[in-house]
Amino acid sequence: MMNEKLKVGVIGATGMVGQRFLTLLEAHPFFEVSILAASASSAGKTYADAVGSRWKLTAPMPEKYKNMPVYDAAADLEKIAAQTDFVFCAVNMKKDEIRALEEQYAKAEIPVVSNNSAHRMTDDVPMVIPEINDSHLNIISVQRQRLGTKRGFIAVKPNCSIQSYVGMLTPLLKYGITEVIATTYQAISGAGKTFNEWPDMIDNVIPYIGGEEEKSEQEPLKIWGTIENGKIVKASAPSFSTQCIRVPVTDGHTAAVFVKFDHKPSKEQILADWKNFSGKPQAYKLPSAPEQFITYFDEPDRPQTKLDRDIYRGMGICAGRLREDTVFDYKFIGLSHNTLRGAAGGAVLIAELLYKEGYITPKSI
Repeated sequence: MMNEKLKVGVIGATGMVGQRFLTLLEAHPFFEVSILAASASSAGKTYADAVGSRWKLTAPMPEKYKNMPVYDAAADLEKIAAQTDFVFCAVNMKKDEIRALEEQYAKAEIPVVSNNSAHRMTDDVPMVIPEINDSHLNIISVQRQRLGTKRGFIAVKPNCSIQSYVGMLTPLLKYGITEVIATTYQAISGAGKTFNEWPDMIDNVIPYIGGEEEKSEQEPLKIWGTIENGKIVKASAPSFSTQCIRVPVTDGHTAAVFVKFDHKPSKEQILADWKNFSGKPQAYKLPSAPEQFITYFDEPDRPQTKLDRDIYRGMGICAGRLREDTVFDYKFIGLSHNTLRGAAGGAVLIAELLYKEGYITPKSI
């Protein structure tokens, strides 16, 4: 383990995901926040002044960040690059602008671990759930060749909502999953909002989240894909149909999932596969890794967002209500914390894995 912590910048530090990054990194054993950056309107202010009354988390703003200066994420790129070993990116910009900004950082030899969706479908950018497809990190060498870099690259985390069920489906792929129907019931923090900011969501359900269903139907196939000829090629199956619904919940995305198999397993086989499923984060005992990746609840009324979203510090995923279905083979309920496992926490776990495997190093190395 290193003697000195890696210096990390948080790009998009004033938003909800940026705020979550800072609380997770406050006492991180590997990483130390050295730079905060946001839009031009926040640049030049202290972090406390830039955020003002827009601190959105229940945990208070960490004291260590309050008086740190905020840099302009675009205009101050060279200054930021000089003071960081890598960056987390969670900016609120147009997709083409995000793609360009993240590549500028990578070309400045700064690895980027992104919470944004802009590069998720870029052929040589790994989109990683560390327990599932860590082998996709091998594409980084190809990406570096394209970018002309030695250190710099981009890695991204997937959509927050699919993490409430892709983990459960992955150990079942060996039975030949052919069809999946999933409906996700998504918390308002997924839109970066609180009830104070979005009072119209109180006592309300909105049956549409722009772009979310397309992501939910395509991203699992990239996660389960293979590296071929310098590209990540999406899996050809299973077929997905999804609906994504905004519900009046602060945190936690719930999924109702129906699945059909070529070779139908028993319920006992599925439960054993879930219990035994783990990956490199557990083998390495990474700081953000849940001790148990999938936790199954036998109670018929679990998992619940309020009771279960914080399992293993919000980094575990929950399953329940597994039972046979009259149309499909099985159905179940999934739950994950959308701003921890599904956003900042998932990105921090990716960075921990990238460090452990030597993709992120101090600049002196």
